[in-house]
Amino acid sequence: MKFLAVERVNVIELQDDVVSHLAELRKRLIWVSVWFLAAMCAGLYWSPHILLRLKSHPAGETIEWNVFSFTDGLFVYLRCAFLVAALVTLPVLLYQVWAFVRPGLTPVEAKGTFRYVPASFVLFLTGLSFGYFVVFPMMLRFMKSMNESLGAAETYGIDRYFSFLFNVVFPLGLAFEMPLVILFLTRLGLLNPSRIRFVRKYAYVGLAVVGSCISPPDFVSHLSVTVPLLLLFELSAFISVRYARRRGLAVPSPG
Repeated sequence: MKFLAVERVNVIELQDDVVSHLAELRKRLIWVSVWFLAAMCAGLYWSPHILLRLKSHPAGETIEWNVFSFTDGLFVYLRCAFLVAALVTLPVLLYQVWAFVRPGLTPVEAKGTFRYVPASFVLFLTGLSFGYFVVFPMMLRFMKSMNESLGAAETYGIDRYFSFLFNVVFPLGLAFEMPLVILFLTRLGLLNPSRIRFVRKYAYVGLAVVGSCISPPDFVSHLSVTVPLLLLFELSAFISVRYARRRGLAVPSPG
């Protein structure tokens, strides 16, 4: 009977812990949602200025925007506002995730993982900038030259233009998170320098395929996208090795 009573108390304590964790998660999700909605409203206000700024980009200022339905302009505004809200909400979301798991971390682990929040945001902005200022102009020039070689009349819709822009830029923003992702997986023990060294050749092939998918097929453009991705992977591997050495883990010798 005493054993059953202890088990019942343990079950009740476990249920209380689960309920408290769910309540904490709910509170943090509400904070993120409120911040996102506020950022969405601000994004709707600033969307005309942002879109005109994007229109003045040297690669796109010669392109005449057209709308082919009454809703094209509305959808472009909403998409721009949503992306602005997502960008502004990203650091808040990362902070709330960190604050949620912080009670289960040691002070050293909490301090170390907190650095992921600004670093992730900076890397994401770096990827967006690289895509917008380097990759997107190359893609635009190549696509226009292809269309001109066909003798086709160039009439570009505003909705298609921005869909193309966002489809090029945002994958690169995510790709630039690679160093932090690999470091995080290394800290969790899911990756180590030996595994990274083993998958290096496969990663090179995969990154080359990704680079070819988001860059024009000419050799120079392909290299200008693929080489930074490969350098990001090597930077990630270097950070993983440094972390392993600091923790006294076995690091394979090169060669």
